[in-house]
Amino acid sequence: MVNDTLQRIEEAGVVAVLRGVEPDTVEQVAEAIVEGGVTALEVTADSHDAMDMIETLTETVGDDALVGVGTVLDSETTRAAIAAGAEFVVCPTFDRGVVETCNRYGVPVAPGVFTPTEAQQAYEAGADVVKVFPAKSGGPGHVSALKGPLGHLNVIPTGGVGPSNAGEYVEAGAMAVGAGGAILDHDAVDAGDYEQLTENAAALVRAVEDARN
Repeated sequence: MVNDTLQRIEEAGVVAVLRGVEPDTVEQVAEAIVEGGVTALEVTADSHDAMDMIETLTETVGDDALVGVGTVLDSETTRAAIAAGAEFVVCPTFDRGVVETCNRYGVPVAPGVFTPTEAQQAYEAGADVVKVFPAKSGGPGHVSALKGPLGHLNVIPTGGVGPSNAGEYVEAGAMAVGAGGAILDHDAVDAGDYEQLTENAAALVRAVEDARN
């Protein structure tokens, strides 16, 4: 199960971070993003009614996309999200208890790291992926530098990633990229312009695909 999910995330190339989405619009937001070709969705745990939204998206877009949880800081939140249907777990930091809980339930986990020491410690604790965060602090060069001595790591840089630099991160060795603001335009959502989200998602997918070809 873990390897299948990891493969799907890698094939997706982009993980859309759904932060601050309201429950009454989350279905439209998700459907618009999936239509743009992004098939991995991360509902942040600090969003209003996050667990209910995970359940909803699992039912509505679960056949077409992976639904996971992000901004996870503790084991309790991890268990609640997995019970709600989360297929992967993403964290801004490295917490050993979160990793152990995900390993116990066979759910891929991507703790947040920045330094080589953090990355290796997370890997040795059982992390399937490391989320290099905030990616913009080091840029693609930082990912490349990490992958040099730590080539065994699956890396997903997140934070400041958009169509203009996503390809550089892929070329630096990222298995996929995480993106929030580059896809989720809250002004567009407020205006009911979901086509804008589709266009944003498609632009990121194209950038990743171009870098892989």
